[in-house]
Amino acid sequence: MEYSNSELLTVNAARLLRDEDVVFVGVGLPNLACNLAMHTHAPNLVMIYEAGVIGARPSRLPLSIGDPTLVSGATAVCSMYDIFSFYLQRGNVDVGFLGGAQIDRFGNINATVIGDYENPKTRLPGSGGSMEIAGWANRCYIITPHQKRRFPEKVDFITSAGFLNGQGERQTSGARGGGPQAVVTHLCIMTPDETGELTLTALHPGVTVEEVQQNTGWLLKLAPKITVTEQPTSEELRILREELDPDGIYLK
Repeated sequence: MEYSNSELLTVNAARLLRDEDVVFVGVGLPNLACNLAMHTHAPNLVMIYEAGVIGARPSRLPLSIGDPTLVSGATAVCSMYDIFSFYLQRGNVDVGFLGGAQIDRFGNINATVIGDYENPKTRLPGSGGSMEIAGWANRCYIITPHQKRRFPEKVDFITSAGFLNGQGERQTSGARGGGPQAVVTHLCIMTPDETGELTLTALHPGVTVEEVQQNTGWLLKLAPKITVTEQPTSEELRILREELDPDGIYLK
């Protein structure tokens, strides 16, 4: 069965989630991934949205973190301050989904500027809540297309900390969270090794190591055994296309 890059990203991100995970969800593909997981292998997933919604079970696809549909059927509604201070910083959030314009070899994310900060080529939206999520969530997953410009060896600006210059530096920084545990792209899945450096651990069907390397801005480490991910199933694609995003707002 044919599928798009967006569907491939969403399915593989959903498969990383565990039943009863508490997940800090953004809109777009992370939201689709969480809802897909709830419809398949993780029915007890708890979704938290930045605006202050806990245990969201939206009846339709939310268009923003403040969409009123998030409140219907939710476990609780509180302030944004409460979400960040009493849930995220206390260690009650298992997973944070992140993205960015640049991700480097230690999983640091840039969503602030391309080029020099004082005289940038491009100024980007910035952090939002991603800096705190990267620092405090028990584990983070990064979802992004795989292009060489998105994967420089070192980001132009660290908006959200991965492992900084290595695992030891993150540990001494005071960030309690576990850092990025996987980067999911339309070509592969990368996970950090013991030093915090991203390592190619899985290829998507039909993708080669050479293709991944050509789209990465540094010499990528390779796992001793690189696996191949399973293709999206017909049921996963049906749920995405017919139930979660029938109008193709995000999948197209």
